Amino acid sequence: MIKHVILWQLKDELSAEQKAAVKAEIKKGLEGLAGKVPGLLEIKVNINGLPTSNADLMLDSTLESFDALKGYAVHPAHVAVADGSVRPNTKLRVCLDYEI
Repeated sequence: MIKHVILWQLKDELSAEQKAAVKAEIKKGLEGLAGKVPGLLEIKVNINGLPTSNADLMLDSTLESFDALKGYAVHPAHVAVADGSVRPNTKLRVCLDYEI
């Protein structure tokens, strides 16, 4: 199995209200991929970081294999969320993929 973990920082020009709305939108979109992407076993988005955090939100997902991760990356439902909600609103993305 593969863990796919991403941390994002939102763009500085977003107001606190905009950031809250964007985080909720990203969470809904990514968690909505459950059951739609082959090999995606679990997906959770945390949008409630503590003030000591330097990231605004985190994706924590589990996929059945490295091939499933590659398929997830290009799956149309995932690409729609990434292009529609994530990329336009984030300034920094850090990813760690690892085998479990």
